This record gives sequence, C-alpha cells and structure tokens, in this order.
Amino acid sequence: MNLSLLLFLVGILGFILNRKNIILMLISIEIMLLAVTFLMLISSYQFDDNIGQTFSVYIISIAGAESVIGLSIVVAYYRLRGNISLRS
Repeated sequence: MNLSLLLFLVGILGFILNRKNIILMLISIEIMLLAVTFLMLISSYQFDDNIGQTFSVYIISIAGAESVIGLSIVVAYYRLRGNISLRS
C-alpha cells in the first residue's frame, strides 16, 4: 500500500509541477491511475476477491483509451498551433 501511495503522490507532484508540458501532465495522470489500480489489486488479493482483479483490468483498459484520446488531442493541437506548449 505504501508503494501505491508513493506512486500517487509522484503523479500529483508531476501534474502540479509540470503545468506547461501537456505530455508530462498526461503521463502523471496515467501514473495516478496505475497507483489506484495497484491499490485495488493489493486489496483484492488481501480479501481473496476476484471482483477487484476484474475491475483492475477494466481500469487499465480505460486508462489506455484515455491516453489514446489524450494523445490524439495533442496531435490535433500541434497541427493547429505548431507547438504543444500550454503557455504561448
């Protein structure tokens, strides 16, 4: 549980400290989602429950779809503006 808390804090710090780089912000969001998934896996293993493991696979697939949509928005923004910096 300490590892998932540490990963979540790293994700929050990455999101707060890198407000001008959108790719690092997306990576920080992914780290936070993976920390929550890891915590759910640990909890489901401790309680001997298969529902938590199934839900963790669902969270991972949603996180993958979210990263694809986020990166496609970044590519469209780059084609429109010419750079991906949030502060112009």
